[in-house]
Amino acid sequence: MRDYTFIDLFSGCGGLSLGFTLAGLKGVFAIEKDSMAFETFAANFLERRAVPIAKFSWPEWLEKKAWPIDDLLSKHPLDLRRLSGQIDILAGGPPCQGFSFAGKRKESDPRNQLFEKYVQVVEAIKPSAIVLENVPGMKVAHAAKVKNATGSAEQSYYDKLKTRLEVAGYVVKGKVLDASCFGVPQRRKRLIVIGIRKELSDALVDGPERAFELLEVSRKAQLLSWSLPDNIPACDAISDLRSDLSPRRPCTDPSSRPGFEEPMYLSPKTTFQKLMHQHSSAGTMDSMRLARHSEEVRNRFALILAECSKGVRMNDESRKRFGLKKHRIYPMSPSEPAPTITTLPDDVLHYAEPRILTVRESARLQSFPDWFLFRGKFTTGGTSRVKECPRYTQVGNAVPPHMARAIGLALKATLAEAIRAIEKDSRGGKASKAIRAVAA
Repeated sequence: MRDYTFIDLFSGCGGLSLGFTLAGLKGVFAIEKDSMAFETFAANFLERRAVPIAKFSWPEWLEKKAWPIDDLLSKHPLDLRRLSGQIDILAGGPPCQGFSFAGKRKESDPRNQLFEKYVQVVEAIKPSAIVLENVPGMKVAHAAKVKNATGSAEQSYYDKLKTRLEVAGYVVKGKVLDASCFGVPQRRKRLIVIGIRKELSDALVDGPERAFELLEVSRKAQLLSWSLPDNIPACDAISDLRSDLSPRRPCTDPSSRPGFEEPMYLSPKTTFQKLMHQHSSAGTMDSMRLARHSEEVRNRFALILAECSKGVRMNDESRKRFGLKKHRIYPMSPSEPAPTITTLPDDVLHYAEPRILTVRESARLQSFPDWFLFRGKFTTGGTSRVKECPRYTQVGNAVPPHMARAIGLALKATLAEAIRAIEKDSRGGKASKAIRAVAA
């Protein structure tokens, strides 16, 4: 099977790129505007460091730095057009906060318009397939009860995206999938949108639906090859990272202020932990820094863990009893997949210790392997929260690599199947010159 190439837009720290690379796809370049997130991406996909994945090839015309997608389009239009027909998959996950039910869902949120930029890159590069990941809220109209000028209900951003991509020559399908079914120890529902160029889609029996059928095949094969169950409980994922069962030492991470501690890592115990710890040498795991909770906070967290239901969000009565203003606080259950890991570290409490999770624990629950390095600040606050992308935010925004790997394998199989069908028709004289060029 030939090599398949991909470009990652809105790459963040590289969760989708990692999954695609683990699936055997070849990364060309990635676009991410935040400097901290791109620093993490570069540490894993660009720097000369021994990692168990292939590095990105990266074109000479594109500087290796954080790029806003607007600058990519305005400064490199000719370079993008020269890639036309040369890229197999264009992937991307535009920032989801504007669509998320956890946020304010403002239609005017500028992040909602980034999918327009995504479509412009699609039109320039004309990849064989596209894949876009976002929150399920993208499928829900912001003003569903408001009629537009024609008297019909407002479209969701997914509907608008689908229409735009169809005009650009793609057949598009979107489905809401749960990452916990892909070897990710976290309940995380996401909208996965797959588009296939029409001439390729026409060669498939079910068009883009065939990609989702092959995704189910790759999902089952992935779990079988790793000896993992359909749902991985949080305890099986992070029990080896507990700070109350191992010695502590000062955190020496250059991005951490003095005075923080981290647990010393001992060894993996479960099948999932051993999988995550492959290719990791002693002392190389970063982002283990523990939060510095006050005694009052630790005592409150201990009472919450002792008295509140685990695995579900604290209800209004419980939050009022403990004097908590946050609406989203989940005491984690050890026997179930973790709740959705977000960009806010205090959304989830550890199932056995009165504290929030470390970046590394959050990364484990997202299925990032232990060798994967994170760069930049650990947290940020105030007005910087909407401008910067520290480590907790990088992890919370990422596409889970295990889910991305299965998607990458499915897309490879889908394109290979379409190309075989086209080549078969070509031998029979049925394929047009344009379609034969796609298969070349």
